[in-house]
Amino acid sequence: EVDIAYSIRGELAEELQKTPGLTLKPAVIQAPFWLYFADQWDPKSPWHDRRVREAASLGIDRPSINQALTLGHSRLSGSIIPTSFEYFWQPPAPVYDRARAKQLLAAAGYPSGFDAGEYFCDGSYANLAEEVGNWLQQVGIRVKLRPLERAAFFSGYSEKKFKNLIQGASGAFGNAATRMEAFVVTGGTYVYGTYPDLDGLYREQASELDQKKRETILQRMQQLLQDRAVYAPIWELAFLNGVGPRVQEAALGLIPGHAYSAPYEDVAIKK
Repeated sequence: EVDIAYSIRGELAEELQKTPGLTLKPAVIQAPFWLYFADQWDPKSPWHDRRVREAASLGIDRPSINQALTLGHSRLSGSIIPTSFEYFWQPPAPVYDRARAKQLLAAAGYPSGFDAGEYFCDGSYANLAEEVGNWLQQVGIRVKLRPLERAAFFSGYSEKKFKNLIQGASGAFGNAATRMEAFVVTGGTYVYGTYPDLDGLYREQASELDQKKRETILQRMQQLLQDRAVYAPIWELAFLNGVGPRVQEAALGLIPGHAYSAPYEDVAIKK
């Protein structure tokens, strides 16, 4: 009796595909997910060492997670900036290299790994956090999953109450500058620390009237984020939706980057 169902993952999505009359319609939305190393500016934290952050990123098998949860439809862009955003810079594709991850941990002084504390996440995506946490454990980074109700999670994230690891995400519209304003530079809602040169580049682009020069500055900022492993991007989420047999037009994907049926006036039932 249901015509459209949103955000179906894993085994449920596979079951939907096998059910006669139902259709799976994925939509990659402007919602990157990432691992944020909240303590990387604390010299006493293991995350202060870039090699440890790089090891964590190398230890995440993103293609396997993608296949398990979104049937391979999510986009592994390697960035916290949506690929559709103006001024997006395409980083190298993220790599899974368990051996290299262990080498980096050993070089950083953690040959047997370490207890990384709590891993905070929005409970709606605890299944993603479980997958990431399992891969981290395989290289020796042991975490304790801490899923929270969405309002509590974003409240704690923005009020800088969390430590250790945070699974962040954002589906807000905008461009590379607005995304970095919230997640990269000093004063950002979800910024636990940053670097002076990133702040300087952000101020420079904000007053730059030449669009090409502004693009160069914003892409340089994204490159620095990549080089310093400030984040470990996971994926750009594919929202898996189900469509029932009565639907002629579900209006899914008609607005690029939007997860739901829209414009709603275009949704049509078969006559």
